[in-house]
Amino acid sequence: MVVLWLVLPAALGSFLLGVFVWAVFEHFLTTDVPSALPHRAKFRFLHCIFVYAVTLGNMFEKIGVCSLPRFLQFLQNSVRIKEDPALVVTNLHFGTILVRLFQPKAASPNPRCCCAGFCLADLYHSLCGSLAQETDSVLLAVGYRKLPDHHYYTLSCDCLNASIHFLKILETYGVDSSQVVLCGDSLGAGIVALISQTLVGRLDLPQIRAQNSRIPFLTQKLMITSVFKYLLIDFSWWDAIMSGAFIPPEVWKKYRKWLSPDNLPNRFKKTGCQPVFPAPFNEAADLENKHLLDVEYSPLLKDDEIIAQLPEAFLVSCENDILRDDALLYRKRLEDQGVPVTWYYVEDGFHGSLLFFDKKSFSFPCSLKIMNAVVCYIKSIL
Repeated sequence: MVVLWLVLPAALGSFLLGVFVWAVFEHFLTTDVPSALPHRAKFRFLHCIFVYAVTLGNMFEKIGVCSLPRFLQFLQNSVRIKEDPALVVTNLHFGTILVRLFQPKAASPNPRCCCAGFCLADLYHSLCGSLAQETDSVLLAVGYRKLPDHHYYTLSCDCLNASIHFLKILETYGVDSSQVVLCGDSLGAGIVALISQTLVGRLDLPQIRAQNSRIPFLTQKLMITSVFKYLLIDFSWWDAIMSGAFIPPEVWKKYRKWLSPDNLPNRFKKTGCQPVFPAPFNEAADLENKHLLDVEYSPLLKDDEIIAQLPEAFLVSCENDILRDDALLYRKRLEDQGVPVTWYYVEDGFHGSLLFFDKKSFSFPCSLKIMNAVVCYIKSIL
């Protein structure tokens, strides 16, 4: 029995070490780190850790221990929260929706600005706290329900319902109802756009002052895998969806004017690259996955009438980001409809870099640049 207890830790350690070595090989075989990115060795280390975590999650999912989303949630919730003595942080429930409220302790003679953010609360706790303190704002972070227990509609509905409820009780928290800013990073950036669009025309609620979307480690495979799980799409349709074969010709004709690569600024177009999207139409793929084209999931597909009524926007996009072009296309849609847009482009940035702004040894120059840009923008409109 004693031997067994000695063997098990050794076997587990060997297994974890083996997976890490595989993740390192995977990184160096498949990842091309741009030469313009500073601190490349630091980036490689962090990306190896990221690949390691995703690989472990996939392995645990296959052997029935837990799903990949639940494993990643476990890691995110393991982040140590650093309390800021200058802030009052309160966990609340708006119905069944968990929210976290950040309020500066110092008294204010006037009602404060409000920032509503859509994020994973523990992972973004430090960011939310710093944003509330630097802008002297009341910040509400919405902990929407997530995979694997909840799928499409739940996420956006949680964020929308929490936002509407908070907009109705702003005075309770000393918030100026004319100074409400919606903020989001990564997935939260898309939620910001969707909620801003949904609230257009709601005269019974305070109007949103501005939308702040930071479209900033994310790989195409992981992103698409998450979308499939979130929208309950069978993975057998992977090739059809990645090639655009599920899009009916008449639908592509309608949306091409907004989604065409021709809408990208010349500096972001690849020379000599001819787009081949979409592939020949696959009717079966269309019938099984029609909800992929639901405008509720894509801010880019909303009609011009809605886009034209949106509040001014602050968009951050990074060069080394799979979502870079999405931000550029959304920027053009807003500008074409006369919506004021402040665009901040980070050439040495990458997806998720903002999270490292206060991590000292793991911080990047772009992390602080993005944080400072967001703070300066919010202060400038107040």
